Amino acid sequence: MHRLSVIIPVYNERDTIREILDRVLAVDLDKEVVIVDDGSVDGTGEILSGLAISPDYTVKVIRHTRNQGKGAAIRTGLVHITGDVVIVQDADLEYDPAQYPSLIRPIREQGAQVVYGSRNRQRNPRSSWAFYWGGRLLSWLTNLLYGSGISDEATGYKVFRTDVLRGLSLESTGFEFCPEVTAKVLRQGIPIHEVPISYTPRSLREGKKIRWQDGLAAAWTLVKYRFVE
Repeated sequence: MHRLSVIIPVYNERDTIREILDRVLAVDLDKEVVIVDDGSVDGTGEILSGLAISPDYTVKVIRHTRNQGKGAAIRTGLVHITGDVVIVQDADLEYDPAQYPSLIRPIREQGAQVVYGSRNRQRNPRSSWAFYWGGRLLSWLTNLLYGSGISDEATGYKVFRTDVLRGLSLESTGFEFCPEVTAKVLRQGIPIHEVPISYTPRSLREGKKIRWQDGLAAAWTLVKYRFVE
């Protein structure tokens, strides 16, 4: 049996951090949780300090003294995990941890090394047409550059065998973590399996942090790693 490590990068998510942690802990899998507070200034750190967590669960909280970005938080979390499968869980409520069993099934039963949860393989609501088509464009660009056939490059649910993720020599500090891992996985010839997932998007007004500039950075990252040695 594989042990699942859940890395939760957190930045200013005081309204959702308790609930997302409750949802993660409710999943009936052998797992550990590593929360990386990436320099939150809205009280998230105080909430994490005050959490009463049952000793039945393995939960670690790591803190950055200043905000460094999602990629940096994930890289910090990667140092502290012990499981042989790892998933990144955003601290908002857009992605449902109840889907973990279906996401890790291709690794457990089919020998997959990387699994993406695709929002585009089933009907889901959209935060906006701009976000939707931006994501589709990134998937198209990925497939063009790397000869892949994925439908949702920008998904927040990316699952890896831990040794694969650690072997990618990650460099990104921000949201470009996602295209960087996609590019490096595909350059190594590792197929990306996709599993349909549900998705509940939040709006910019509700705290969504991705901006159009992040889409441009993602596209450049995909191009850069296609041709860098």
